[in-house]
This record gives sequence, structure tokens and C-alpha cells, in this order.
Amino acid sequence: MLELNNIKKTFHAGTVHEVRALNGVSLTLEKGSFVCVLGSNGSGKSTLLNAIAGTFPIDEGTIRMDGTDITAWPEHRRARYMGRVFQNPLSGTAPNMTIGENISLALRRGKPRGLGPGISHGKKEEYRQMVRPLNMDLEERLDNPIGKLSGGQRQALTLLMASALQPKLLLLDEHTAALDPKTAARVTEITQMIITRDSLTTLMVTHSMHQAVHMGDRLIMMHQGRVAYDFKGEDKKRLKVNDLLALFDDLRRKDAIDPGVAALLSNNYV
Repeated sequence: MLELNNIKKTFHAGTVHEVRALNGVSLTLEKGSFVCVLGSNGSGKSTLLNAIAGTFPIDEGTIRMDGTDITAWPEHRRARYMGRVFQNPLSGTAPNMTIGENISLALRRGKPRGLGPGISHGKKEEYRQMVRPLNMDLEERLDNPIGKLSGGQRQALTLLMASALQPKLLLLDEHTAALDPKTAARVTEITQMIITRDSLTTLMVTHSMHQAVHMGDRLIMMHQGRVAYDFKGEDKKRLKVNDLLALFDDLRRKDAIDPGVAALLSNNYV
């Protein structure tokens, strides 16, 4: 469904601020898979989502979706096939517009728009039915500005809108990181509900090892712009938080070893 082949991206190349954010990432996502992406700060996980979404051009490699090369596609063209939720609850919505108006805009993404009414009485009832499964008592507040909602309510609605048209790919970029623990847990439940209900192909960047262990059917751990570990199937199901902690410790230990010594150790233990 999604194929990444040797993706590379360097920021500020040739300067003292050079950062190799992606260093040859190759990855294939099957349709309907739910992949968690875990990694320390600077590992390249959010850069990976930005590369897929088309936020910036990549330096090398190719990106294909359903067999079509989309490497050169601009971000707005890819947005017709991708839904995305950002870390900041203030992103992804128009704060001065109502809940209903925001949903209406989301449902018109990629479609022609005229000058008729944005929300009819029938549409309002449709939107109530969409919002009701969130269990946040928002179905009777469709006329309220979305900017007046709490962070959790807004993030849940953003998730609903990003997935409403059942995109080919749903991108979640640490979408619970800015929420308090109780709210984050609720948004996590909603996330699981929507993805499972609609069988959405999903790539979710997370900082939470608990989420990485308990959500999705595949786990990718990134380190220094590369895929360091890739667990799927039974290997993913057996993972525990302590296993991930051990893997992080192992990566840090390897970073502390001189490259020459590391190569010698590798040769001795192959």
C-alpha cells in the first residue's frame, strides 16, 4: 500500500548545523496495518511522517502509494489521500468556526465546493451521529466554536475529521503528547475505536512505550534517522515495556562505543 525506498533527508546540508534526519529509510506498509513508530528525540520519527505527507521534498529515495510514485507530489495533492493529526490540539481545526462548520469542511476535502449552505438540517443530524461515539457530549454543541473546547475534545474531533473520509493513510504525530494523562487515555481509546472500526491503514508516532506495546500490529523503533528495530506479528504481541527499555539502553550503549571498536566487536561476534 505504502512503499518507502531508501528515503534520505538532510537539513542545513554543508553547514555546522547539518542534521541527517532520515538516513536511508526503507519501509512497506500493508493495507489495514496499524504501525507505531517509537524513538528518542531526534531519531527521525516525526520527520518520517513529514516526508510521507509531503511537508518538504526528500533528498533521495522514492515514495509510492498503491503502486503510484508520489515522491514529487506537493503536500496539498497528497492530502486528498491522507488524514493527519498533529501533537498540538490547536492544529488541524479552524478555532473561530463551529464544530459543525469544521466537520463540514473536513467532509469536503478534495471535493468541489459551491456557494450553497454549508450545513443543512439533515447534515446537522448526520454530524450528531458522527460525534456521538466520542462520548464527550458534543452532539448538541455543534454550533459552539471549536476553539472554546478543551484540548482533549478538540483533539478527538480532529481525529474524527481526519478519518471521516476513510483516507488511504492516517498519520498520527504524537497526537496525545500535549494532553494530561486522563485525557490522553480517552483520546487513545477513541483512536483505537476509529482505526479498528474503519480498518484504517495507520502510521502513529508516539513517545509512549505503553502505547507502542499495546496498540497496533507492528512496532518500528527509529534511531539516528534509520529503522533500528521492526517488530510485527507474534514478535510484536510478545513485547513488553521492559523490552523496549532494554532496546533503548542497547542503542545508547552502542552510541557510546567508538566506531572502530564497535566494528571490531561486530567482526568478533558475527
